[in-house]
Amino acid sequence: MKVWIKYLIGLVLGLLAAVILPLNIPSVDSAVSTLSEIAIRFGRYAVIPLLFFGTAMSMFNLRSKKHILKTSLWTAGTIVGSTLILVALGLLSILLVSLPRIPISVEKISEVPQIDIKQMILNVFPFSGFDSLKDGVYLLPAFVLAAFAGGACASDPNDSKPILSVFDSAMKLCQTMSAFFVEWLSVGMIAISCYWMLQARTIFDSQTFLPIFLMLLVDFVIVAGLIYPLILRLLCKDLRPYHVLYASLCSIITGFFTGDSNISLLTNTRHCKESLGIHDETNNFTLPLFSIFARGGTALVTTICFVTILRSYSSLGFTFFDVIWIFAVSFITSFALGSFPVGGTFVSLTVICAMYGRGFEAGYLLLRPAMPILCSFACAFDVLSSITGNYIVAVKTKKIDKIELKHYI
Repeated sequence: MKVWIKYLIGLVLGLLAAVILPLNIPSVDSAVSTLSEIAIRFGRYAVIPLLFFGTAMSMFNLRSKKHILKTSLWTAGTIVGSTLILVALGLLSILLVSLPRIPISVEKISEVPQIDIKQMILNVFPFSGFDSLKDGVYLLPAFVLAAFAGGACASDPNDSKPILSVFDSAMKLCQTMSAFFVEWLSVGMIAISCYWMLQARTIFDSQTFLPIFLMLLVDFVIVAGLIYPLILRLLCKDLRPYHVLYASLCSIITGFFTGDSNISLLTNTRHCKESLGIHDETNNFTLPLFSIFARGGTALVTTICFVTILRSYSSLGFTFFDVIWIFAVSFITSFALGSFPVGGTFVSLTVICAMYGRGFEAGYLLLRPAMPILCSFACAFDVLSSITGNYIVAVKTKKIDKIELKHYI
């Protein structure tokens, strides 16, 4: 059975359970929340080991073959390009379609999350390199340590043969482990989707945020069904670009209902290799960078949310400067969300509201009740961008072996 079908079955069972279970019973909510948390931790369990050993071997191979510069440039260009496209789409959507105003919230400002750039940089270089592997949330420190290890091995391959053998064996072991976790996470999807639906039911019942959800759904269909396939057709000369969308179904389901870009890295890695035929040296180098920096979907959702907030508070229009400011700030902020694999939309929105000022510092409170679903859409966009961007890099660097559609996992 295809992996995405297993996830779909788990999803349906979870949604049915949410419909059957009674609402507003603390013991039920607590039990489902605990099971969902266990499933998410289960899904994250193999991420850091796979990232470390995979990136080390990838860096060694890319540097040995002198492909590191080309791969890095295509990766950076694809990340920036996809983010620009998504922010532009989000801004265009909300400027062309005026959504209904959201009732002003009377909620008071509580503790506001912030993006601490200084601390993020310091975390990349802790006092001990081994501390880089302790944080299962912020992946960049582990990636940098692995890149240094792999690059050092490439500088003296003969003396590095013993450790390379260990890295290679450990990478293959982690791939086997991750395959196991990906398969069984489909069972955990029952609890994850059930808990998601229990949260979403009250949001849907209010109907206040349905227009913004509908806009995000339409934008996702446009991106998945038109923009990205067209880009694949033009850049990769791919006559059947929708096979990338098919290969990403499992990751999209996982990303949407967990809202967690780190778990999606695990599913993306497996499907890029076993469905799309992308080589390990590209997968293990490019996908972590996409997971950390390619948050264009989050920027798209943030842009739509921020403009909706401004329109809810004021009937005044937007100047050209306002539009450029919103575009630039949403675009730039998205690259600083690497330490927020979950809830990046909320963090980005609070930061932009604070930067904009003019009495809108607490504007994010209008959309706070809808954040679980907004973050779900953001992660779905990001996951699709990750797997599509990785495919483009693999094609352009010739690190891919075509696999027939019937053999996709």
